[in-house]
Amino acid sequence: MDWQTSTRLLGLPLIHVATGRPVDGSYRRGVAKGWIAIGDIALGVLFSAGGIAVGGVSVGGLSVGILTLGGLAAGFAAVGGLSIGVLAVGGAAFGWSAALGGLAIARDVASGGVAFAIHANDAAATDYFAVHPFFVAASWAMKYSLALVFLPAIIAFFARMRSRRKARHKAGNGGD
Repeated sequence: MDWQTSTRLLGLPLIHVATGRPVDGSYRRGVAKGWIAIGDIALGVLFSAGGIAVGGVSVGGLSVGILTLGGLAAGFAAVGGLSIGVLAVGGAAFGWSAALGGLAIARDVASGGVAFAIHANDAAATDYFAVHPFFVAASWAMKYSLALVFLPAIIAFFARMRSRRKARHKAGNGGD
């Protein structure tokens, strides 16, 4: 499926959804490019979701952007199995300023099973993570991560239903 809005801004569609499909016996990945992009490979200026997601806010297996959530997440603020950023949360979190995770390595503040930083697993770290908006939100996101995984699928489902409805309407009007 390849669907996008007719509304464009600076040459990019507002929303682009592209899923892969078989072509000549092999699988061809869906590449979505837009302000909001959802696909096997998603390149979105504001939001992207996909196996590989690159964008402002990105969610994916490999996620790169400003605010990222993924198996491997890299960005300013990253949440993932392996996260790398200025602020990082994950199984293995590498943060320039702060990191929270099973393995947490940062310059200033870190907390986790194994933590390395100026303030590692101490009262200052506990206080920092309890009040910092990103870490409070990331803790919430990790708690409800299963629900967040379904959000891109729901958006793609409704986009597909809309495109099918338009196609039926077009066919019923003789293609007018």
